[in-house]
Amino acid sequence: MDLSKITNEKVKQAIEALQSGDKGWYLFFTESPVMTDDGNTVDFKSFFAKALGNEKFLTIDKVENEGKDVYGNFKAGQWGTFKVFFKFHQNAEGKFNRLDIGQAKY
Repeated sequence: MDLSKITNEKVKQAIEALQSGDKGWYLFFTESPVMTDDGNTVDFKSFFAKALGNEKFLTIDKVENEGKDVYGNFKAGQWGTFKVFFKFHQNAEGKFNRLDIGQAKY
């Protein structure tokens, strides 16, 4: 899958780790990042303990906000395939301290 649309290098590297189910995914984030799923706060580590290696983007359709907002078709394990957004929030040190995900309406 083509990740060249993602212009933020850290986001691109994080998505590459997500795509391959690589636990290096966690290294892109602060120790306790805030995470929301369709507006509901969820535990980042618990969520990705289940999702990592089982869920991934099938396409990257749109990238906004200086490469930090990624939209595309996503295979979400038992939940099926649908359009989603991942919105990464980056701190001054370059780590992600918040991730908002959810179903996209584009």
